[in-house]
Amino acid sequence: MKITIIYDNQANSGLEFGWGFSCLIENSHKILFDTGDDGKKLLQNMDKLSIAPVTIDKVVISHEHHDHIGGLEAFSKINSKAEIIKPTSFSKPEEICDGVYSTGVLGASVKEQALVINTEKGNVVITGCAHPGLGSIIESAKQLGKIYAVMGGFHGFSKLEKLKGIELIAPCHCTQRTMEIKEKYPATFMEIKAGTVIEI
Repeated sequence: MKITIIYDNQANSGLEFGWGFSCLIENSHKILFDTGDDGKKLLQNMDKLSIAPVTIDKVVISHEHHDHIGGLEAFSKINSKAEIIKPTSFSKPEEICDGVYSTGVLGASVKEQALVINTEKGNVVITGCAHPGLGSIIESAKQLGKIYAVMGGFHGFSKLEKLKGIELIAPCHCTQRTMEIKEKYPATFMEIKAGTVIEI
């Protein structure tokens, strides 16, 4: 299973950066998770990363804030056949395709879903902003088995003890306590940004 960070506040050399998040998950399907804030930057980064939009099967939107759906219109002009899965699609953990699940809609004021992906090492949880609280997302994801990794936006998450035992912790985008997480979990922390590729 391969995850490529396409859009983030930070970027590797040669790539565009901007406030927002997007990544590509590749297992038996190609799933675009969120689309960042700016469609032009999203498509430029996809081109530089040799990702062809027309090959993507599904687009999963974590929540409907502009920094996560801003690139959707530009993407859809190139690929109008991809299935778009919004937070209203699932009210509980449910399989999207082989080995890829939505946590279902979580939260009160901001409705949000995260992804849970089966791997041989355990499940990988990918969040957009974690508005409902990363703790709630982790608890929902645990229904689907052991969590190996958590990555994406952690927002203001402060109950860092809930990350204990997770073997890969990769916060980005809107995470407010990145340095605290790195100091508490130096052996399992991973910095990610646009252009980062993770293979599990």
